[in-house]
Amino acid sequence: MKKTGLAYLLLLLLLTACGSEQTGNVRISGEIEGLGDDTLYLYGTDSWYDRMDTLVVKKNKITASLSVDTLVAVWLRFSDGTDYPLFLKQGDRIRIEGKASELADLQVSGSQPNEELTAFHQHLKTLGNLSEDDLEQQADSFIRKHPASLACVYLLEKYVVQRPTPDYKHIEELIECMVGELKDRPYVDDLLDRLKEQDKMEIGKLPSSFRIPNAEGKMIYRTTFKDRYLLIHFWASWDSLSRKQNAMYRHIYREEKKNKDFALLGISLDTDEAEWRKALRQDTLEWDQLCNFSGWNGGGIANQYAVRTLPCNYLLDPTGRIKGENLDEEEIRAKLKEIAQEAKEKKKKKK
Repeated sequence: MKKTGLAYLLLLLLLTACGSEQTGNVRISGEIEGLGDDTLYLYGTDSWYDRMDTLVVKKNKITASLSVDTLVAVWLRFSDGTDYPLFLKQGDRIRIEGKASELADLQVSGSQPNEELTAFHQHLKTLGNLSEDDLEQQADSFIRKHPASLACVYLLEKYVVQRPTPDYKHIEELIECMVGELKDRPYVDDLLDRLKEQDKMEIGKLPSSFRIPNAEGKMIYRTTFKDRYLLIHFWASWDSLSRKQNAMYRHIYREEKKNKDFALLGISLDTDEAEWRKALRQDTLEWDQLCNFSGWNGGGIANQYAVRTLPCNYLLDPTGRIKGENLDEEEIRAKLKEIAQEAKEKKKKKK
């Protein structure tokens, strides 16, 4: 009786453990030809999976068990830097197959959103080389047909949001198409906040004012440049593209510093005052440079001006309204010619 009771207890514990694994864990397995022995990493796309896990690969084969609380989106990172999206929820049995030479074209099965994304990628392959507009249209079609799929969030980001000049109205339309818990995800909340900020920064809009100290400690306001065109460029000493572009602004400043109708203003997202001042000297930035050393928080300035990447710029007209955004050197010089012509016409009218 004692042996029978003990055996029964062990069996009960085993069944309980299996049931717990079945409902609470995600099992990931698979084989990626040519991967050999490696270590892969899983990290979350938002606060719903705020950790990093490792997946050990032995002789091309992956085997792992992870605990998740809800449906999450994660990145699977390979040693060459390639990231591939995965969607995990309790009880899933995810299977990953593919080749190390084609990591962007993996076959993932075991749950609906993973299978939907795999089918989407396979469909794209049949269409050949597509333009950015075509890819955005394919993502649009998927989102409208699968409005509850977590794959929608990935496709929205990759093919619609990450374009050089994203169509924010289109992004808002696609978010509106989504249903269920998708709209409650942290990424979507953040994106909606960005859309509100971007709406305030459209051409013709009047952006928020600011109050930030310059290199001499004097407080500078947007209204400090009243009655002049103002080109604001956002940069940081640690951003290599910003540093390269500073040479362009330096040339423009030297040509236009006596221009009473135009002003140049730099706003840095630096957090280290010493590094910022070092960059000011090295790049010879002689025009007004502002920084409150709060980084991307920036006392709200990065959010107020919808700054998401560096470098970037805005051209404001004499009334403070937005006249241009992310202008390159050719576009800036064209605007300067317009400003000069406008000044000449004003002088003629006065005479």
